[in-house]
Amino acid sequence: MRNAIVVRPAPGGGQTIARLAALGIPALEFPLFVIAPVAWSPLNETFDALLVTSANAMRHGGIGLEALTALPVVAVGEGSARAARAAGFQVAVTGAADGREAVEGAHQVGFSRLLHLAGRDRIDLPGVTSMTVYRSDALYPPPGALEVACGQVALLHSPRAARHFAALVDRDAVPRHKVRIAALSEAVAQSVGGGWGTIGVAPRPDDVVLTALAAKLAIDP
Repeated sequence: MRNAIVVRPAPGGGQTIARLAALGIPALEFPLFVIAPVAWSPLNETFDALLVTSANAMRHGGIGLEALTALPVVAVGEGSARAARAAGFQVAVTGAADGREAVEGAHQVGFSRLLHLAGRDRIDLPGVTSMTVYRSDALYPPPGALEVACGQVALLHSPRAARHFAALVDRDAVPRHKVRIAALSEAVAQSVGGGWGTIGVAPRPDDVVLTALAAKLAIDP
């Protein structure tokens, strides 16, 4: 059985580790990013709903979120929806793919003006107003550190994490074909590139689903 490598930053990384442990999969927490809040103030504009594409927006949004709790939330997936509910918001739409799909779902129920509470490094979506409420700073472990991924399963939660992980694996001359990838979405799978032993894509962008996929990849011959 393979081990799992979790590059997701805290506190999400710890949650993923716990889910893997419940499935009997040993895992190494190896964060490649650190999350920090960014000072911001709500815009003096009218919106129909908030777009949330990462739980980090809810965890690190700070007191500015208090002025927005009357707005319904359009969440990209179950993880973002859970974080929004925990922060006191009502979730009106929960997507099952990516930000574009979530925006389409919002338009279908009549939400035309969306405020995206987002990270500093993001892909802006057409017709959506974005507000930076947190940042994700990349970490660079010492040379050779990614050798730990050889023969294991890596869980990747975002396109940016996928690109960073792939670059570090190549830097440390780890053979890609000896690493299996569990990707949160098709966009993540595309961002990590080719040459891996296996790339599995979660059918929904949810950490619970991703950890189940990673467990399968860890056990499969």
